[in-house]
Amino acid sequence: MEQKAVAWKEIEKLVNELVEFHQCQLLKCGRRIIPHLTQEDLLQPNDFHELEFNPHFRYEEGIIAGIQTAQAALLALKER
Repeated sequence: MEQKAVAWKEIEKLVNELVEFHQCQLLKCGRRIIPHLTQEDLLQPNDFHELEFNPHFRYEEGIIAGIQTAQAALLALKER
């Protein structure tokens, strides 16, 4: 396998792991506020007043959004 392809696979694996880790972190954070929160609930956190106005939750949500943006940018770069 070409070295460039191996490097891309390693980058993709690392970014995917970061996304998964921070999705778990966001769910843990949300469950400290709303114990019955599900992963699906995180798709529309604004449905929950307690999450909508919680700065810690919004901070964690921003981290995952940033990582996912970087993930999309890397995938776009790979496709070039």
